[in-house]
Amino acid sequence: MAIVDAPKHLLGETTCGSLLQQLQQIWDEVGESDDERDKMLLQLEQECLDVYKRKVDLAAKSKAQLLQALADANVELTSLQSALGEKSFVGILGKTSGTIKEQLAAIAPALEQLLKQKEERVKEFLDVQSQIQTICGEIAGSSEQVGSPVVDDSDLSLKKLDEFHAHLQELQKEKSERLHKVLEFVSTVHDLCAVLGMDFFTTVTEVHPSLNDSTGVQSKSISNDTLSRLAKTVLALKEDKKQRLQKLQELATQLTDLWNLMDTSEEERGLFDHVTCNMSASVDEVTIPGALALDLIEQAEVEVERLDQLKASRMKEIAFKKQAELEEIYVHVHIEVDPDAAREKIMALIDSGNVEPSELLDDMDNQIVKAKEEALSRKDILDKVEKWMLACEEESWLEDYNRDENRYNASRGAHLNLKRAEKARILVNKIPALVDTLVARTRAWEEERGISFTYDGVPLLAMLDEYAMLRHDREEEKRRMRDQKKFHEQLSTEQETAFSSKPSPARPLSTKKVVGPRANGGANGTPNRRLSLNAHQNGSRSTSKDGRRESMRPAAPLNYVAISKEDAGSCISATEAIPSTP
Repeated sequence: MAIVDAPKHLLGETTCGSLLQQLQQIWDEVGESDDERDKMLLQLEQECLDVYKRKVDLAAKSKAQLLQALADANVELTSLQSALGEKSFVGILGKTSGTIKEQLAAIAPALEQLLKQKEERVKEFLDVQSQIQTICGEIAGSSEQVGSPVVDDSDLSLKKLDEFHAHLQELQKEKSERLHKVLEFVSTVHDLCAVLGMDFFTTVTEVHPSLNDSTGVQSKSISNDTLSRLAKTVLALKEDKKQRLQKLQELATQLTDLWNLMDTSEEERGLFDHVTCNMSASVDEVTIPGALALDLIEQAEVEVERLDQLKASRMKEIAFKKQAELEEIYVHVHIEVDPDAAREKIMALIDSGNVEPSELLDDMDNQIVKAKEEALSRKDILDKVEKWMLACEEESWLEDYNRDENRYNASRGAHLNLKRAEKARILVNKIPALVDTLVARTRAWEEERGISFTYDGVPLLAMLDEYAMLRHDREEEKRRMRDQKKFHEQLSTEQETAFSSKPSPARPLSTKKVVGPRANGGANGTPNRRLSLNAHQNGSRSTSKDGRRESMRPAAPLNYVAISKEDAGSCISATEAIPSTP
């Protein structure tokens, strides 16, 4: 028991000195020589130095590693602060007091925080740059899978991140605008395809498969190529729509003309209301689905062809109808035509077969157009001829009114005739100026066209010249009658003076009404000079040779100049016998 406890006690207090004493004691017991003892002590000292030296080397190496770790930490801290743009840990870098481990312990929390912040910042950069890369790929139209974007670790500042965010917002705005344009184009293509009767899905998917309605809005292609192809598709469809509408309007016009020629019933015309309803519509006004479908245009073409064939079989009837229209124009503007000769010519042309039906109708249409143009050029002169003839009618009525002895009696309607007489006198006074204007305009018309202006076959200038001659003769007759009246009055006065007698209080001679025809055979005392007018123009109803049209056309009466009441009286006195002397 004592033997066991002794080593424990020795081990608990073992030092270099106690060990050396034990070694001395052993040597003494063994009987080692001093040389051996010195040799072994030198060896022990050398071994102790080696152990110390290794410990010192290890300590120095550990210190160097700590210093390197501190330097690396400072460099990384500086780099992270520079990359992240952080300035909150600047004071830590300038701190040099304390041991190396203390300095490392002071840097470690900041370094850990910055590393964590860098990791989060890198994720933000990756997210933003990924979105930018995706949108740029959509705009470019690239379908290839692109890897994750590379983040620049040297600049992870918030300023740089904001720049990426601003760029991303611009791209998102551009994407939204492009998507809006794409949807507008797709909607336009849909409407155009509906009007043209085309398959929308086939048309739009030929531009890009993603434009199908089955795909989401955000999945549609917004690339430059897609927008360009959509724009070209819309232009092509609009041009196609314009051409189809033009074609359909031409067919509708042909149908309408053919229907009018052949007096087609409203029920039969109603079958093609979907064709004629767009006859005067603009391109933008046609929005009904299927309004310009190819089968509808083909249907109209077939109907036009059928009506053309039917028109050829009814050629004579249609030609005579156009001839009647032409004659109607000429009769309305008082141009003399020979309808029988024209119809015989049409019959001969159709029966000979030398002229195509369409050519004959086109020629007649041209004649109708020219007739309308000529009618328009004659309108102004004809209006004045109408006024002239109405004025002549009023002049004739005024003469009859002036010859009426009872015109001032208080009979029924007398005041109306009095008012009419006042207006008639005003109108009659305008006749000379109206005739002069007619002559000037008629001559200008004839000089411009190199032909004579005729009124129902009679040259208008000849009619006006004849009227001027009649008016001159009438004035001469009035002057002669006034002179004759003065002569009789003077003779009567001389007779009364010679026989010292007074004239009997008789009724004024000017009011005496002449019974029977007057001198020179005129209806109102004027020379019965016949004007170069047709017999039916003297206020009677005119009828064309085929008996189809009647119209009231007042013509210049045979007595163009009105006779005043005094002149009428002079006529009576001129016809009375001169009393003989006893």
